[in-house]
Amino acid sequence: MEVRAHAKLNLTLDVLGRRPDGYHDLRMVMQSVALADVLTLEESGDGELRVRTNLHFLPNNEKNLAAQAALRWWEARGQVPRGLEITIEKSVPVCAGMAGGSSDAAAVLRALNELEGAGLSPAQLARIGERVGSDVPYCVTGGTALAEGRGEVLTPLPPLPPCWVVLCKPEFSISTPALFAKIDSVKLRCRPDTQGVIAALEAQDLVGVARRMYNVFEDALPERQRSRVNDIKNVLIQCGALGASMSGTGPTAFGLFDSEALAREAQERLTGVGGEVFLTRTV
Repeated sequence: MEVRAHAKLNLTLDVLGRRPDGYHDLRMVMQSVALADVLTLEESGDGELRVRTNLHFLPNNEKNLAAQAALRWWEARGQVPRGLEITIEKSVPVCAGMAGGSSDAAAVLRALNELEGAGLSPAQLARIGERVGSDVPYCVTGGTALAEGRGEVLTPLPPLPPCWVVLCKPEFSISTPALFAKIDSVKLRCRPDTQGVIAALEAQDLVGVARRMYNVFEDALPERQRSRVNDIKNVLIQCGALGASMSGTGPTAFGLFDSEALAREAQERLTGVGGEVFLTRTV
């Protein structure tokens, strides 16, 4: 079976505080985009679980979230792990704040659910996904949603009006654990207007959503990295983006466009600056 694993963006991301279990309570509006990895699942006759990718540095064993998803699936079903080969053609940038690994894991759960005729609901798949990673439950269904708790408490929202998205991941990666450890001691400049974004979605007001996008983790970035993300956002705005923000714990910055021509101009401008640049659409 072949299945697509769509990248996600954070239209908003707010950290409400640290929980007794060491995690943080989050409140964020998530959105899927067409940029996606392609996974192929095949039974293997030797009983081994393997992952193959087009990126040599990614783990090909149980450390890969796609393999973890398969193991958690069989565990939840009370089954013995079986031979399975998962081939991943990566297009979503790695360590970019776009849930590339989590989306791959969610795609494996959806595929196994169909291959085995299990008939589990998206909510049931999401509960299995919680045991793999906090972003996996959202990635099971995708679309536009409010995510709370660690990210596993999901409320579907009206879809973001269709638009173009230009993404740029700079030449560096961000340590998610390090940023979460730092966020409690950072003075936040402001917080996202999450309710305003939800109201704009209900009104199908793309401009209203774009102008309210914000991610508190931008304030926790080291100075040089924050400056680079801001430079990308400025280019996007100068090229006509309705709004720009950073996704997840970064460092990918993105802008929303209602014009394909302006989006392509931004793509060309950023391609000359460095990093990985993508032009895609919302889903």
